[in-house]
Amino acid sequence: MNIESVKAAYRRWARIYDVVFGPIFHPGRRHVVEALGAQPGERVLEVGVGTGLSLPLYPRGVKLTGIDISREMLDVAERRVERDGIGEDVEAIREMDAEAMDFPDDAFDRVVAMYVVSTVPDYHRLVREMRRVCKPGGDLYIVNHFQSENPVIGGIEGALAPIAKFVGFHPDFRMDHFLTETGLEAAEVRSVNLGGYWKVLHCPNPAD
Repeated sequence: MNIESVKAAYRRWARIYDVVFGPIFHPGRRHVVEALGAQPGERVLEVGVGTGLSLPLYPRGVKLTGIDISREMLDVAERRVERDGIGEDVEAIREMDAEAMDFPDDAFDRVVAMYVVSTVPDYHRLVREMRRVCKPGGDLYIVNHFQSENPVIGGIEGALAPIAKFVGFHPDFRMDHFLTETGLEAAEVRSVNLGGYWKVLHCPNPAD
């Protein structure tokens, strides 16, 4: 799935994303924000911020930056920031390719990617960039759907893989492959959302 396919998919979803996916994905967002334990003054980068549904959940005083490849989704996020009066905490909302960020090394205390890693063209590059811009000893949090270990459900997800370009993510995305190929080590894995169908991974960024 190339970047233009991703943009096209989220252009279709932008107007209805909050209605369709807001309630379903909310427990995962809330859990990540709480687990982060971010303190006032700390800088948090949210990769794939989308329509900004998670931004009002962060404690006041945490310095937030959100990036996304979809301009249409970011338009909604910018309106949310203004409507909810959290502009003092949101340092930037930027259109940016997460696989080639223009932030300096070690720019953020924590980096979050919610419902993103199975949507990008190359998740290896995404993870390298997340680790680069996160301070050594910081935290990476990833929320995503991973292919079920149940053979029946997993088989259905595998059969749905050809429609990835339309839905905007890979339904046959395996967690063990993801961790092995990216070199991430999950200190904690937790099931969230409807039926525990999504996972939250806490992966500390190794200190030098």
